[in-house]
Amino acid sequence: MSVYIEEPRYLTAGESCVVAEFADEIDRGANDAVMELKRYMTGQSEIPIIECLPTYRSLAVYFDPTVVSADDVVRVARKAPISVKSDAAAAMTEISIPVCYGGEYGPDIANVAEHAGISEEEVIKRHSSRACHCYMIGFMPGFAYLGGMDESIATPRLTNPRTVIKGGSVGIAGKQTGIYPIDSPGGWQLIGRTPLRLFTPEASRPTLIEAGYEVRFVPVSEEEYKKIEAEVAAGTYKPLITEAK
Repeated sequence: MSVYIEEPRYLTAGESCVVAEFADEIDRGANDAVMELKRYMTGQSEIPIIECLPTYRSLAVYFDPTVVSADDVVRVARKAPISVKSDAAAAMTEISIPVCYGGEYGPDIANVAEHAGISEEEVIKRHSSRACHCYMIGFMPGFAYLGGMDESIATPRLTNPRTVIKGGSVGIAGKQTGIYPIDSPGGWQLIGRTPLRLFTPEASRPTLIEAGYEVRFVPVSEEEYKKIEAEVAAGTYKPLITEAK
């Protein structure tokens, strides 16, 4: 059962930001409500908004305090028709992410299999069996925090984080799964890698995955991985994205 509140708490974060909080914990219903409010605030024309940044359970609305006030932002936000129901997820855009699991691409898949008491093949099956929800982008540009993974393969972070993880690596940390967009340090259990670019700063839309997306992992062979990698490098690969209706 969702614990989100239909009328959020509005808090100020400095003179140029209002935060709308829908829950006190991670909750899918709250996140759907966050995304509904984001769509409303970025689509309305009553007041100018600089940016809306969603988190697991809240939305930060940035504005120019010389043009509008925090009270103005709250007044407009309260007009948003938050229609998300607590027991049903809103229609979301779905993106398919090809992943080569195990081996050099997923050096920690054996850890996950041992922790879950199953085979590595079963880890792959369970990880790719359902779409995961992108609650937010954080930690670094393009890093998608994904919930809804099969909890039977939930695994704690590494005791000793790596100093470098290759961009595209798919990992597990507790009940979450995610993809490192660029080379970086990190402590998630790595089970595979995607050849897709998650963060392209020079692009008109820099992040491949956005908050609110449904992400479906698709297992591919190493041969398929290298083929897609070459197409990505050539700029000919088109990710499979199904837009929400």
